[in-house]
Order: sequence, then structure tokens, then C-alpha cells
Amino acid sequence: MAGMREITDGLRFPEGPIAMPDGSVVLVEIAGERLTRVMPDGRKLLVARMPGGPNGAAMGPDGMIYVCNNGGFEWIDDPDHGLRPRFQAADYSGGRIERVDPETGRVETLYTSTDMGPLRGPNDIVFDGEGGFWFTDLGKARARDRDQGGVYYARADGSLVREVVHPILTPNGIGLSPDDRTLYVAETEGGRLWAFDIVGPGEIGRAPWPSPHGGRFVAGMHRYQRFDSLAVEACGNVCVATLATPCITVIAPDGRVVEQVETDDLHTTNICFGGPALGTAFVTLSNSGRLVAMDWPRPGLPLHWLNLRA
Repeated sequence: MAGMREITDGLRFPEGPIAMPDGSVVLVEIAGERLTRVMPDGRKLLVARMPGGPNGAAMGPDGMIYVCNNGGFEWIDDPDHGLRPRFQAADYSGGRIERVDPETGRVETLYTSTDMGPLRGPNDIVFDGEGGFWFTDLGKARARDRDQGGVYYARADGSLVREVVHPILTPNGIGLSPDDRTLYVAETEGGRLWAFDIVGPGEIGRAPWPSPHGGRFVAGMHRYQRFDSLAVEACGNVCVATLATPCITVIAPDGRVVEQVETDDLHTTNICFGGPALGTAFVTLSNSGRLVAMDWPRPGLPLHWLNLRA
């Protein structure tokens, strides 16, 4: 926790941070059902109302913000540990991918289903250099059953979405390697990191059985540690927000755990990089509703369409 600086608090389960070039951070508030811009001085500005459960977010090639909406959670407000999600909301509105104009706040629904059926609980998203995006669908949990999860690829113009990986247990964080040839997916309940070899836009080369879904196993954790969203460093390390053991787990491409950077929130849910030379990590601490920053020992990877333009 050394060097962790609070930017703002009072957020309703923040996630999906995007470190903007102007120094602000745009993020979702899942329980608040909104997209919010946090200014460097901590002020919070409403970007858009987003009913349901806005989750992961990314900047697209058209300057719009693309949001995974999980359709809504049931919430527990724990007096000891803060806010946390439980099951699918009673008023669950269906999973979807939405596009938001950050200037006007206009929200447009882009996808509600794929070639294999309806989206259930879209979670996290990353754009490639072609202008398409990969996203995870964690599914929804109910009192006695749970959806199978999947990984999908889509075009930003609404013309294509297809299932690429299915089933995969609770896929959550997603990111690309520096050379765009590897797709990383973090599995929440198993606390595992998987890698998929990219052979073309939206296409993977599948590892053989006993891989359960065509991915290559990268790393798993001992003790009770669950994985949430992730970001990639410029050197290729994968930084995974880790639940239950609150920290950011930094994993090298060969599976070595480089370090665990401690936080103080059991729902440490996401990380992104911004600031000069992408040397600042912005982390969402969701139980306590905070956005914090810390100087990071290695620069983050520039993101397509945010830090890198065509």
C-alpha cells in the first residue's frame, strides 16, 4: 500500500478505468449504473446514465467509449467490507455491448447477442489494431446455477460479433500482448491466467486437449485468490487485479509471478496505466468505492485508439 494515493471516493463499485490523455480517468460505476469522469482533483462528472450493470470499458477507433453491460447484479452492502455483487439482479435487463459518446452522453446498444445466442454478462473489453475488439462474457450466477462463460470478437461498426471461446469458467479480465499475437484472459473463480494465440483478426489457434477451451495455461495461484480485470505492461507482464487477497498480481509471460502489489480492498477489481510515459497505475477499489493511483515500477503498454492512433 506504500505510495497509494486516493484520487476520489464515494463511487458505487467502480470498474473499467480508462486513463484519458487530459489526466482524467473515465470509469464505470456498476452499482451506480453510470459512466463517470474523475478529474485529477477528485471531482466526479457524469458522462452517461447506463441502466443495468456497466462493467468493462475501452476507447474505440471512433473516439466513442465501448462498454460491456452485464445486465445488473443483486448487491450486498456489508457494514464491515462495503459493497459487493452477489447474484443476477431481479430486474436483470440482459447482457449487451453499448457505445457511449463521451461528449453528449448518448448511449447506443451495439450488440445483445452473438451467433450462438444472447449475451449474458459481458465483463471486460480490449481493442486490437484493426479496430475490432475482444470481450469476455462471464455469464450470470443465480442461487443454484451459473452460466457458462465465453470470449467473443466484434467489429466496432456493429456488423459482426462471434463466439471464439466457449465454455470457459468465469472469464473476466482480457488484454493483448505488446505484439498483438497473444490474447490473455483471467479466470475469476479458478484464479487462473490463460493465453490464446492470435492467428488473425478475431481468430485463434487452439491448444490441443487437455486444454479445456484451446487456451494455454499461464499461471494459477495458491491460497484463495480470485482474478478480476487486467492490464499489460510494455515489457509484456500481465497485471491482474486480485480479489480476496487484495493486490495486483504481476505475471510474466512465462508464468512467473513477478510481484504482488498490495492494496487494502478485498475487491481490487481493475488497473489501467496513464500519466507521463504511462508510469502511473490507476486502480479501482470497489468495496470501498475508491479510485487510487500509484507510481508503477514499469511503464504500461500503450492501448490502441487511446494512446496509439492509426
